[in-house]
Amino acid sequence: MSATSVLGLSVPAFAQDTAERADAATGDDVAGQIIVTGNRSRSTTTIAADEIQKILPGISPLKAIQTLPGVAYITADPWGNNEQNASLFIHGFSAGQLGYTLDGVPLGDQNYGNYNGLSPSRAVISENVGRVSVSTGAGELRVASTSNLGGAVETFSSDPRAKLGLEVNQTLGSYDASRTFVRFDSGDMGKGTSFYLSAVRQKARAWDFNGKQGGWQGNFKLVHDDSARRLTAYIAYSDKTEPNEDATTIYARPANAAQAYQPYTRPFLYPDFGKALSYLSATGAVPAVESVNYRNYYSDAQRTDWLVYLKDEERLTDKVTLSVQGYYHHNDGVGVVAGPITVASLPKLFGLYFPGRNLKLSTGNSGYAVRTTEYRIDRKGVLSELNIDAGNHQIAAGAWYENNSSSAYRRWYALDVNFPERYSPYIRPKGPLFTQYGSEMRTEVLQLHLQDTWTLTPRFTIEAGVKTSLQDADGFFTVQPIVGSLDGSSSALPNGRIKTENWFLPTLGGKWRFTDNEELYANVQKNLRQYQAYGAGGGAAPWSVGSQASFDFIKENGHPETSWTYEVGLRSRHSFPGSFLSGFEAQLNAYHVDFSDRLLAISPTVGGIGGGSISGGTPSLFNVGNVKTNGVDAAITLRFGSHFSLYNALSYNSSKYDSDYSVITGAATGTRLGTFTVVPTPAAGQAALPNAGIVPTGGKQVPGSPQWLNKTVATLDFQPVQLQLFGDFVGKRFATYTNDASVPSFFLLSGRAAIELGDMIGLAGAELSLNVTNITEKKGWLSVQPNAPTNTYNVYPIPPRQWFGTLKLRY
Repeated sequence: MSATSVLGLSVPAFAQDTAERADAATGDDVAGQIIVTGNRSRSTTTIAADEIQKILPGISPLKAIQTLPGVAYITADPWGNNEQNASLFIHGFSAGQLGYTLDGVPLGDQNYGNYNGLSPSRAVISENVGRVSVSTGAGELRVASTSNLGGAVETFSSDPRAKLGLEVNQTLGSYDASRTFVRFDSGDMGKGTSFYLSAVRQKARAWDFNGKQGGWQGNFKLVHDDSARRLTAYIAYSDKTEPNEDATTIYARPANAAQAYQPYTRPFLYPDFGKALSYLSATGAVPAVESVNYRNYYSDAQRTDWLVYLKDEERLTDKVTLSVQGYYHHNDGVGVVAGPITVASLPKLFGLYFPGRNLKLSTGNSGYAVRTTEYRIDRKGVLSELNIDAGNHQIAAGAWYENNSSSAYRRWYALDVNFPERYSPYIRPKGPLFTQYGSEMRTEVLQLHLQDTWTLTPRFTIEAGVKTSLQDADGFFTVQPIVGSLDGSSSALPNGRIKTENWFLPTLGGKWRFTDNEELYANVQKNLRQYQAYGAGGGAAPWSVGSQASFDFIKENGHPETSWTYEVGLRSRHSFPGSFLSGFEAQLNAYHVDFSDRLLAISPTVGGIGGGSISGGTPSLFNVGNVKTNGVDAAITLRFGSHFSLYNALSYNSSKYDSDYSVITGAATGTRLGTFTVVPTPAAGQAALPNAGIVPTGGKQVPGSPQWLNKTVATLDFQPVQLQLFGDFVGKRFATYTNDASVPSFFLLSGRAAIELGDMIGLAGAELSLNVTNITEKKGWLSVQPNAPTNTYNVYPIPPRQWFGTLKLRY
């Protein structure tokens, strides 16, 4: 197997025992390494704890994987914690089409509206992450996910340390940033038992508005490891409040002054209530030129999570092990927007709920109202796996079962002009004016897998396996909206049950170590993304459509998304002692993906009931055709002695729609018109124009996903001082489904300087570091959110240069 240090630290050639142990034991730290895991026949890379914290102490696990080949993770805050404006693409697949786990426990599909999980940054404190592994094509069969269509991101918490100790880290930086991390390790208390208890407090002001991101987190982990078994208990608590930045709506071809007004930022007005009042007219209207990109009083996401698991790994014999892991997750969350009552179609909405009344007076006489989406999740499940060492055959058989109860309620609150102190991004509003709708979901998932790893010779291995994916989801609305209050809906929202089953999702792969330094691998695998069991907006959620008829149509005629992934790759490592170039590690990976039955919510207005538009709307859901993907990832680390290394990863991805689709029928048309214009559908009594209602997506690149990525890390190491530069190039991204608009490429440069203080102050592991982001003060559009076939899209800006100093002390 090949092991590669992407960030320039030395590692042993073909360190098979190290990487296999890291793959098998959820708690292992792989200190100072990024490993190309050659004990599998697919492309998988792993970034370890030390390297994660070098990018920026306290960084989100998802933000940390941005340095890996084929991964494009973009978010507006430097830690990557804010989930509202995050964008993740791996080989053309977006965040909701990937799988995520923590120590094997499923984390859902990372949908911003919570319904089946939580982000890795809430599931584990960054400093407690042992490693993160990314399968950029096909995830392992054991990955517990209903959404891992295009790969998986597996995060692993670190184990308790062997010695009694206390670690205290303090980060201070730009915009009043402060992060305090404390961890106590018990050390070995006898008979292989140890634990740690840790907590973090983070606060940081947004760079372009007066919103303060903050929260508390706590982690507890206990491990008992003896000759007969390994027992692990884990508890994570997270209470986070994240004021959100509003995206700028861009029109490539503006039709009026309001569409032409495209500010670089849209800062909310809180806490200046006087300024918020003067921003509106006497009737509550926003300035006419800002009617598209208007300013809200505030918006935020509040999330409270408890995640608990208990895992028992029994060594039944020296050849047979059985693991059983039970988990529970509870989430209580709310997304809040306090905005003007006159934008979008809100006057129509409030007019239905307050007929004949003065709408401004009815909503508190401030000209603002508070909209919430209030979430609840209660998930419980069990994972088990039996592993048998049968000589040349390594057999794994496992099961995952989950029961999930979730809800989402849309409520509206007055913003009383006489009591502004009651309203803030940091508190939940009370006393709703009305509940617009409320959904309840009950979901059961069962996934089984069986795999055999057959070592034909010491250098040649074949892997073959199969998994099943079964989902039984039942959704109903306990509160129905007034008919007409949601654009596109003229009837009640849907209730119903959908059972989807796929009993045969196969994988076949092999690896051939044809020299002591080179290894070839190949893999083919089928994957499935189940319907999103969500009732408040979702790209693949039948319960978020606008009517019972639309729901029944997708239930009877629709299919969950599937993909076939084909990979082939080469890994190589060479050492040249005494030479100027003392060694290199490299990987080349080529892949092809056939993505079938793409699901698209076709809506009469921008948004869905979850709302790209604050007033919401209701779509219909259709399978609109297939996507073909081809790509290459190449990564190399060059080592020049023990003091300097240079890592570079270049990725190319072409993900193109196979066909145009029709907004009239909702089906793929089989055509590739090659144009950019959507011909409107005829009104009653009008003759149909040629190609009416056809959206010309055929042959167009998937929007938001860059074709070119390049990552560079240069490391200069003269102990006790280390200097690093991180370069991140993101190529041009199309911003609409017909590719008639795009955002330009950008290159961001970050840096780190650190000095080890252990010898100076007598504390091993003590370190002082300085991290600087966006060194060159690059401006432009960081994250792009496609939301329309042509002309218009949403963007978030690149944050300015920021610095963060961190002192780490370990007693």
